[in-house]
This record gives sequence, C-alpha cells and structure tokens, in this order.
Amino acid sequence: MNSLAHFHFLRPEWLWLLLPLSLLAWMAIRQQQRKDRWQAVMAPHLLEALLVNPERGKQRFRPTTLLLVCWLLGTLALAGPAWNKESTPFTEEQSALVIVLRVSPDMLAQDIQPSRLQRAVHKIRDLLELRADGRTALVAYAGSAHLVMPLTRDAEVISTFAGELEPDIMPLPGDAVSSAIALANQVLKKAQTAGSIVLLTDAIDPAEFEALRQAESTDVHILAMAAGPEVLPPANSPPAPPLDEARLREAANVLGGSLTLATIDDADVRRLNGQVARSFANAPPSEGERWRDAGYYLLPLIALLLLAFFRSGGAMVLE
Repeated sequence: MNSLAHFHFLRPEWLWLLLPLSLLAWMAIRQQQRKDRWQAVMAPHLLEALLVNPERGKQRFRPTTLLLVCWLLGTLALAGPAWNKESTPFTEEQSALVIVLRVSPDMLAQDIQPSRLQRAVHKIRDLLELRADGRTALVAYAGSAHLVMPLTRDAEVISTFAGELEPDIMPLPGDAVSSAIALANQVLKKAQTAGSIVLLTDAIDPAEFEALRQAESTDVHILAMAAGPEVLPPANSPPAPPLDEARLREAANVLGGSLTLATIDDADVRRLNGQVARSFANAPPSEGERWRDAGYYLLPLIALLLLAFFRSGGAMVLE
C-alpha cells in the first residue's frame, strides 16, 4: 500500500490518447445499437441469414472490443505507470568527483618539492589513476573560481589542464574558496548524480568560513598541500605561510568532509580515495535512483491480444 501511494505516470501527456479512444468506443456502441434495433423487428433466424458473417455474432470477444482494450493498455504503457524506484544502470560508475585546485602565488612555495602547486598536480594524476573510468571535473580558483574542465572520463585531459595552471593566468588574486565550492556543487547538481568534492589547497582565508558554513554542499575532502613550520623551504622559495592544520581541519568539519595531509608517497592519495568512496556509499538513497517504468509489463499482454487480428474474421469496420 505504501508503494501504491506513490503511483503516478512518468509521461502523462500520452493520456490524451484516451480522447480518441472515447470517440472510438462511442462509434462501436452506436454500431452495436443499430444491430440491436434490427433484432427488435426481425426474427433471429432471418437476421442470422442476412448477416455477412453469421459467426461474428457468436463471438464472445468482438474485434472492436479487442481494439479498444489494446488501445487502452497501449496508452497506459506509453504514459509510464510507476510506483517503485530502482537503481540507475551503472550508478557507481556515474558517481562524479569535482577536483578544486587553489592556484595562487602561495602555491608556488617550495616547502613541498618541487612546489606545492606541482605536487598538487602529481596528486591529481595519482587520484585519477585510482578512480579508473570515473567521471571527474576540474575547478581552479584564486580570487575567483573557474570551471577548467567539465565532467569527463578522460583522465589525461584533466591532468593536462591541471599541469598548465599557473597563478599568472588567474584573473584575480585572493582566496575565493567558497565560490569554488559553490561552482563544484553546481557541476554535480547539473549532472544529477551522486558525487563528492576534493579540495587541494595550502590554506583557507578565515574570512571565507562564514560563507562556507552557510553554503549547502556535498562532502568536501581537503588535501593539505603545505608542510609544517618544522620544514625550512629553500632560500629562493616564494614566501608562503606554513601548514595550519587546525584551521584546515575546522574547514573540513564545516564542509562535512575530511582532512588529509600530503605525504611523499601515495599514502595520502589512497586515504583520500577511500574517503571519497565512503562519501559515495553514504549518499542519500534518492541519488542514483529513478522511478521504475511499469509500462513494459503491459507489452506481452498487448501483443497477445493483437494476435487475434491475424486470424480469419479479425477485421472490423466502423460505420
């Protein structure tokens, strides 16, 4: 009973076909009424002799009746009756990931070799290798956020574009991380699929926290691309603040995700990929589901009824 409470039609516009069906039914009834009038004034044995096909009057199911039933069932099938949901095909493969990369002068610091930005690009490539054929998009930000590459299964394209990003090509300086997260969520919403966001950054401006708290976002997992104060960068390294783990962890909690610190091997990427996989698994049941079209179940019955029109006497004429 609970399921039937959600009964609806996926394509209700096809129900307009019931209007010509009503006209056809009226014509069939009118034709039958003509025969009934003859029966009132003529003996049954004489009327049977005058019929073109005497056996037709003995049929339990006339062709007209079968046509009306087939039309009704066909209209209902086209309208798509539905009351239960089912998982969409390849739901897991359709789960999307949006990578958000900070491209600011701070990311050129060399406390992580060869630089924070170059190491972030390497981490992106490692993450894409673990995701195999998963769909991925790339967003870059500094003082403004920009969609570099929409969702695609081509990992090589994502890696290539990420490798070409430099602070000099960004229109505005700054730290518009809230705008970047909002843009990533728009990408996922447009795709209408379960997804997650990975943010590669070395820091988050405290002024952005209020906007992050107010934003409605999917899980955002942060990969911290900075070394602690114990690491001394080379003398020629651009200046940049050291890792502020407490602030980044607070940001991860606000965004409903996790914080992973960059490592010299791929342990960080593997841990990050596990966090992303858990976000996909914990996605609301409504994501990756669709209404099951029950109209297909009517097709065998319609085909069975239509077989009657291929036998002798299956033709019909409406006058």
